[in-house]
Amino acid sequence: MTPLTSILIFTALSGVLSAAVAGLFLLVPSRPRSQAIPHMVSFATGALLGTALLALIPHAMEGAGPDHLHEVGIALVIGIGVFFVLEKFLLWRHCHADESETHDVHVHAHHNHSDQASGVLVLVGDALHNSLDGVLIAAAFLTDWHLGVVTTFAIMAHEIPQEIGNFAVLLHAGMSRSQALFWNLLTSLTAVIGGIAGYFALRQSLALLPYALAIAAASLLYVAVADLIPGLHRRTDARASVAQVVLLVAGILVVAYAEQHAH
Repeated sequence: MTPLTSILIFTALSGVLSAAVAGLFLLVPSRPRSQAIPHMVSFATGALLGTALLALIPHAMEGAGPDHLHEVGIALVIGIGVFFVLEKFLLWRHCHADESETHDVHVHAHHNHSDQASGVLVLVGDALHNSLDGVLIAAAFLTDWHLGVVTTFAIMAHEIPQEIGNFAVLLHAGMSRSQALFWNLLTSLTAVIGGIAGYFALRQSLALLPYALAIAAASLLYVAVADLIPGLHRRTDARASVAQVVLLVAGILVVAYAEQHAH
């Protein structure tokens, strides 16, 4: 299977499955759904941290070589700064719970905006977000097939609770369930566009690939540390805290196991 074929398949799977699973999850009654989402986010946090620290950064350092490790660090810092700015200007969406137990929806319509406008804003932000995810998946597959699979898995792990949040906003904006599912699926497929663009851009300049991996790692680290972990801290009871730690570690271990057995 060529890298381009893998990128096309896995970006499509990432987008379609995330939106489809989120849509099916909305059929679950509200109470068990709100109880399950924090556990999903805890596992996703571990998967993102594991993928960034145990897979992407080591591959970036290996690809750059010992003489360019400093540049890898610079790429990480730049990546985190870029994602901070994108989120600050509402171009980055991370909606992880319809009841906001784990993470507040990042799309807050200003008082002079309608619910419909906030729904459109979610779709635009999600399309940009998924496009960038496609570029990150492309960078991983151009480096190593197994790294691409692990990266896709980590992105899907956090996309599902995000898409649930997106659905909640779209339904609140007046869409029917079928309309919300259609538009979520459509924006999810922008990951394929990002994957194709990333493939052709990075293939022409393979020397930049280690730094693209570093930026991909920065993306996952930013989501985990800036978005997900603060949400997890909102639940302070002992039982929830233990469950969070167990699932977070489980997410890291799954990635560590996959990465160890990939080579």
